[in-house]
Amino acid sequence: MSVATDIGRKTIRLCHFFVDTVVLIVVLLLFVVGCYAIGDSRQVYHAADASRYEPYKPTTENGGKTFAQLQDINPDVFAWLTVYGTHIDYPVVQGKDNMRYINTNAEGDYSLSGAIFLDYRNARDFSDFSSILYGHHMEKNAMFGEIGLFADRGYFSQREYGTLTFGGQEKGLEFFAFLHVDAYDSSVFTAKHVGQQAQEAYLDALLQKATHIRELQVTTNDRIVLLSTCSSSSTNGRDILVGKITDEVVPDPFKTNDTGKGASRGADRLFEFWASLPGAVRVALIAAIFLILLLLMSLLIERRRRKKRAHLDPKYNNSILN
Repeated sequence: MSVATDIGRKTIRLCHFFVDTVVLIVVLLLFVVGCYAIGDSRQVYHAADASRYEPYKPTTENGGKTFAQLQDINPDVFAWLTVYGTHIDYPVVQGKDNMRYINTNAEGDYSLSGAIFLDYRNARDFSDFSSILYGHHMEKNAMFGEIGLFADRGYFSQREYGTLTFGGQEKGLEFFAFLHVDAYDSSVFTAKHVGQQAQEAYLDALLQKATHIRELQVTTNDRIVLLSTCSSSSTNGRDILVGKITDEVVPDPFKTNDTGKGASRGADRLFEFWASLPGAVRVALIAAIFLILLLLMSLLIERRRRKKRAHLDPKYNNSILN
């Protein structure tokens, strides 16, 4: 074998090793970035999940004590909203403007999922003829992500009731209309309606714009609530579910023991543990996993390279055996 041939083969092997290493690093980097992105996305949805606030929910069993604790954490919390047959089961807040809780959760911490909040122009005792509640449209049944599902007539017809707790009292909600409107429609997004004539005109406008209506007597003596969120069907669209506040609280027909949730609890606890770790620790663990994977893949490549060389070069194979 000539010196030139030997140098050429070594150069080719070196090039192959370099290319394999570069490809390996790129693949592992994509893997790590993908894992981080998935974890980051899951963290956003986990922060918005209704179960996160479940311990704070005012109920007869706990006497509202935990709800009071949430109010101590954030005095802007004043009510609780539940829509039967959905995952909408959240505390309600109100800020000094409608931007305060776009990226702030009910505990007052920064969160992309925000919170369910009452229009700043409305009264907290829901004494206005119409009150508007806003929430982000999110996937995985988070926040107001299920409001758009009421566009389906069957879904709308099966989910008539909910509850609204405020001022230490639990009130019923009876939903009677679903609308898809433009975000800049001032005839809908008006929080104050003074006088019977203005209230009647507003109610008529809502009913005329509604895509689904349930036969229900609603007058200016009632108080109505609009649950508004962004629509996925149009750029500036808004989906709105309209309900009437009632003194009668209808039992939740969808309530179950939720015995089938056990399978997902382990994964949720594992994620909660991961999310509870400091950012520096998570970065260090990801870096360690990356280095371990890089080492393992390098060893596999080197093993494959040696096997290939032993197969092509008997002298190399004999040197290994000796």
